[in-house]
Amino acid sequence: MIYLDYQATTPLVPEVLAAMLPWLQNQHANPHSAHGPGRAARAAVEVARDWVEGLLPEGGALSFTSGATEALNWAIKGAGPGRIVTLATEHAAVLDTLEALAKTGREVVVLPVGPDGLVDPDLARAAILPGTALVAAMLVNNEIGVLQPISALADIAHAAGALFLCDGVQGYGRYAIPADCDLIAISAHKIHGPKGVGALWIRDGLRLHPLLHGGGQEAAGRSGTLSPALCVGFGTAARLMQERSVTDGAHVESLWKAARAVLGPEWLVNGAQDARYHGNLNLRRQGLDVNRLMSDLRDIAFSAGSACASGSGRSSHVLRAIGLTDVEARSSIRLGFGRCTTEAELVGACIRIDAAARAQAFTA
Repeated sequence: MIYLDYQATTPLVPEVLAAMLPWLQNQHANPHSAHGPGRAARAAVEVARDWVEGLLPEGGALSFTSGATEALNWAIKGAGPGRIVTLATEHAAVLDTLEALAKTGREVVVLPVGPDGLVDPDLARAAILPGTALVAAMLVNNEIGVLQPISALADIAHAAGALFLCDGVQGYGRYAIPADCDLIAISAHKIHGPKGVGALWIRDGLRLHPLLHGGGQEAAGRSGTLSPALCVGFGTAARLMQERSVTDGAHVESLWKAARAVLGPEWLVNGAQDARYHGNLNLRRQGLDVNRLMSDLRDIAFSAGSACASGSGRSSHVLRAIGLTDVEARSSIRLGFGRCTTEAELVGACIRIDAAARAQAFTA
């Protein structure tokens, strides 16, 4: 199997598994217990927290969560009353949460984006007015890899007296997350860590209403027993992202160029050509039957859209938001690659994808 679905999840790397195993096998103490084994577990959690915070701005504190979905829900629901502004290309964890709040009477503004997937700062400035409580935007789009102007949006939010929430999931460890964010949601399994653990970074002095009520184990008020194994896995993955940032970045650029050399002009890139993460290659080809393509290439794992909306029967809301027709959106694929992808794997997969697509056109 050739795995090309890094935006859905990244492979768990051996170093992370090795760091987690002792905490799964025999170091089972609750990190919130006062006895010796509990204190040892707590110490491991705090070391992991330091590693995860090492890729985030200074001036804030990190609370572990069950994942980015919880972190985003907590940030949105905990920020207090007032208008919320976001973008049409945000993750379902943001858009569906805001839809639920809107049904309770909360004012929600969803800004459109251009064909490149980027929001117009002037349009944002006109919508983010005094009385806005929160602005939420994604650093790297999970479907098309586009990089939003996060610093500019944060500045606009602050000028209106609003907080700024950055969904940093896809960009964490790959790009420096701007220091002017107030809230940052991240997830371990997008950086070669385990599933089931994420975090919310909260700027110093900011207090959120709790999303979960209980023991209040995390200092910012998040309740629930932490898993030392998951936290250690997250921390180890974050440490490796720091150590390998230059190597990983160069590898991704090389893979991008190799894939684009195989998938020629018949394959059109969705979204911005330049302002994007090159480990995400979202392409469309006229007349492509993606379901048939995936059936023909079952030993290549790639996506027809966001994994978070798979099975819904709907075409991608992100692709529709950048102006694609339903037919164009359904003729798009997403190839995601990174640290564990070899150039030979990617080139071989792209050659087969291109050949299968051409065969469809020939038999149509």
